[in-house]
Amino acid sequence: MWTSAKAPSLAEMEAMAHEVLARLPKTFRDLCEGVIIRVDDFPTEEVLDEMDAATEFDLLGLFHGVGLPHRSHEETARLPNMIWLYRRPILDYWAEHDEALGRIVRHVLIHEIGHHFGLSDDDMAAIEANAD
Repeated sequence: MWTSAKAPSLAEMEAMAHEVLARLPKTFRDLCEGVIIRVDDFPTEEVLDEMDAATEFDLLGLFHGVGLPHRSHEETARLPNMIWLYRRPILDYWAEHDEALGRIVRHVLIHEIGHHFGLSDDDMAAIEANAD
């Protein structure tokens, strides 16, 4: 089995992320309408600098845009919100942890959707801690 196993391609990981999104409750999916999900191997140098990341493996995902609570109905011509998943850092994390790849992709995607909803990293950490 392991002789034929391979890491998912960018397109396969993006399909995985869209499958995860499709399985979320309808109320969440409805709030994500118009959000674009993309997968790239690594964040750009600009993103790494902006996020003060030490290495290109530090970010598994990124939300880019204006969170729902911060939007104005009077805005015109704004870019759509985007969620980036970074394939190589996700695969690196997968290789170092005893967790299914699909579960990691799900966690990262839901985390970034949390930012779309206007939640901070601290908000999400508190929610996860209370869920345990």
